[in-house]
Amino acid sequence: MRFTRLDDWLRWLESQHPREIDLGLERVSVVAKALNIALAMPVITVAGTNGKGSCVALSSAILRAEGYRVGTYTSPHLVEYNERILIDGRLVSDDELISAFAAIDAARGLTSLTYFEFGTLAALWLFQRAELDVVVLEVGLGGRLDAVNIVDADIAIVSSIAIDHEAWLGRDREVIGREKAGVFRKGQVAVVGDLRPPQSLLDYGRDIGARLFVREQAFTYSASANQWRWRGVGADGEPVEYRGLPMPVLKLDNAASVLQALQHLDMPVSEGSVCQGLRRATLAGRCQHIVLDGVDIVLDVAHNPAAVVTLREHLRDHEVSGRTRCVFAVMADKALAEMITILMPSFDSWVLADLHGNTRAATSGDVAAQLAALGVSGVECGGSVAESLRRALGQSQRGDRLVVFGSFFTVAAAMLYLSENGGVTLNSAVAPRGTIL
Repeated sequence: MRFTRLDDWLRWLESQHPREIDLGLERVSVVAKALNIALAMPVITVAGTNGKGSCVALSSAILRAEGYRVGTYTSPHLVEYNERILIDGRLVSDDELISAFAAIDAARGLTSLTYFEFGTLAALWLFQRAELDVVVLEVGLGGRLDAVNIVDADIAIVSSIAIDHEAWLGRDREVIGREKAGVFRKGQVAVVGDLRPPQSLLDYGRDIGARLFVREQAFTYSASANQWRWRGVGADGEPVEYRGLPMPVLKLDNAASVLQALQHLDMPVSEGSVCQGLRRATLAGRCQHIVLDGVDIVLDVAHNPAAVVTLREHLRDHEVSGRTRCVFAVMADKALAEMITILMPSFDSWVLADLHGNTRAATSGDVAAQLAALGVSGVECGGSVAESLRRALGQSQRGDRLVVFGSFFTVAAAMLYLSENGGVTLNSAVAPRGTIL
């Protein structure tokens, strides 16, 4: 075995492949075959720009409420790498990951794999040994060429299509839509949750003979103040309807897509389990509220224009009596000016953080220049995320709100700071190892 500590494995994985992102299925497929990976249980794959993690969390919560053993794979993680792989609600242990990485390393021969490809194979290797009833896999930044796509899913969900990761996926929704559609399979269910799906996505699904279920055509929902109603198509082709559903903390768009997908899983789910799962489903770092000394702290990993629109709407729906400040740091390749323009009216002041040591991150000076060009006042550069959060909290009083958003790295650093200062325990933010949520 190359290493006996998980941290050593992870450091090695970060450096052993010449490119951080190297899309393509050839290398990972060769190693999967060498490992004899062939999942015997039903698989749901979730692709899209935003909402993937929510779809995974909602699917898992509902299925587990029915009593099924569920494996989930998501990325990236916030605090611990182990967050990426859950087996029936439990984070995998360091020892389990080490065993998986060692098996992959032994099987790959001279084939080089990226950090993400190693993690994907580790998840599949562990799921194959875990006696699961169903697996839910989140696709990475792509679709067609993403490592997760070596699995032929029984059901594929595409949650949304927006502009992000342009360097790899393109700057056009039609081009991106075609890439995401690569997770569809002939004869299998394909659920499309986007309200305005790119024609390229729909055309590809029809061309290959996927069983398309498109929002506002096959399924829809309506909501009141404290409950909602869903209508869709059952496995027999007949209409299905749920009324009086509890409001989840996660976005209804994603819940609606999940309910349509679950109609076709060939695993019975009662309406009671649907309601229970909707109440239970949570996702760390997505419009997550933490109260510290009377200040409402909102953590959100929104890092593209579509995601910050969702954040803006959430803030409008959850008003506070006091002032609203933000702590912000994001990657340099994001649509910074557009994101700022969307959220300008939401904040009374901005504290800009630096993600020290992250070569992809925009500096606080870069962001400050963009804010100045857009006429935004009340801007401070606060140092690290922890220092920025400390400064913003020092300016806040009971009834105020503080929004920490941007990169996963930003929210992860905020969680660590808050865990050390009484605002949150990390085990409440992510499912702890050994705990069934």
